Amino acid sequence: MTDLAQDLADFIAAAPTPYHAVAEGVRRLSAAGFTEQPEAGPWDGRPGGRYLVRDGTLLAWFVPESVRPGTPMRIFAAHTDSPTLKVKPRPDLGAGGWRQVAVEVYGGALWNSWLDRDLGLAGRLALYDGTSVLVDIHRPLLRVPQLAIHLDRQVNQGLTLDAQQHLQPVWGLGSPADGDLIEFLAGEVGVDPDGVAAHDLVVHDVNPPALLGEEEELLAAPRLDNLASVHAGLGALLAASDDVAASDRPAVIPVFVGFDHEEIGSGSASGASGPLLETMLTRLAGGFDARGAAFAVSRCLSVDVTHAAHPNYLGHYDPTHRSLPNRGPALKVNANQRYATDALGAAAWHRACRDADVPTQFFVGKNTVPCGTTVGPLLATRLGIRTVDVGIPVLSMHSARELCGVRDPGHLAAAATAFLTDPA
Repeated sequence: MTDLAQDLADFIAAAPTPYHAVAEGVRRLSAAGFTEQPEAGPWDGRPGGRYLVRDGTLLAWFVPESVRPGTPMRIFAAHTDSPTLKVKPRPDLGAGGWRQVAVEVYGGALWNSWLDRDLGLAGRLALYDGTSVLVDIHRPLLRVPQLAIHLDRQVNQGLTLDAQQHLQPVWGLGSPADGDLIEFLAGEVGVDPDGVAAHDLVVHDVNPPALLGEEEELLAAPRLDNLASVHAGLGALLAASDDVAASDRPAVIPVFVGFDHEEIGSGSASGASGPLLETMLTRLAGGFDARGAAFAVSRCLSVDVTHAAHPNYLGHYDPTHRSLPNRGPALKVNANQRYATDALGAAAWHRACRDADVPTQFFVGKNTVPCGTTVGPLLATRLGIRTVDVGIPVLSMHSARELCGVRDPGHLAAAATAFLTDPA
């Protein structure tokens, strides 16, 4: 495995939830000299690297020495969450002699991909004293079992799943009792179960990322959507920080943001539709009076994985705008602004790819197959900042385990670095 692919694999393994992705991002930023900007604390506008955390959302930026009010910002926006199964507030249930965990679907998960798979459990426990503790059971703990084919002979002609009935994972034998799961998790992290007031927990695939193919040119991993982008964005910010600190070009401020809740529409206090980024950028621009001029010359790169052309279903893609693995990140375009890209944003992206010597390609959905969307249109609407949507091609998106080209994350990181440092 290449060094960068291995680093991405390590990042994914360390980040089974948005809270863990933020914690791993903070660890990497702190190691590079970035310091925390408390959200409720006084604003630190001095030169240097800062980061801000709200739950599963992470913001980070680097202020160069030559900064002034109205300095252009170059923003890399991604998201930390992935489709999964989330544990309900009262998790203990069971039937037929099996203990189970009550879950509900989070986001547009491909349900059948979670069947008969070794699953762990991760998230955070919120304590009565107002603190929280991260938990990650990174070993086989749960399984969503399928019905034997002998009892459903027609299953291969069409699998129908009921999210309430068929997706509840098994984790033990016997009769369920209220408090069993939380008592177990509290013991794993060394806290008193009576001190646990609430929880945010999801299941996750515990099988490690792996290389596929004769030449190991493919990376199979959970949560590529969208931890591949978060990983590339953090790397690009650190590289851009070094560049702008040493550069004699006109100053720009590189910014990274990884939002939670994109997979469920971004409508939350820590999502892209909330005020968090706008508030931070306003302060970074020098205040409300200065932000209009700063936003007008700023640009945002909205980065979310895109659909790689599936060899078994090529009829679902536009024949001249398919995205292929290891051919570079795809510029995502939609006439109805499901992606925020316009011609001037596209030109900025092509310039970044040219400067980084990175290939790029296009993704436009087939006219008869509606495309998804990203945080890009939300940020463009809220901030009025020119935004361009891009992403690496990923196969089986929203599956419990996805597939991308092993060179794609490196291409994205290099082009994003050039975008974050471009003064034009």
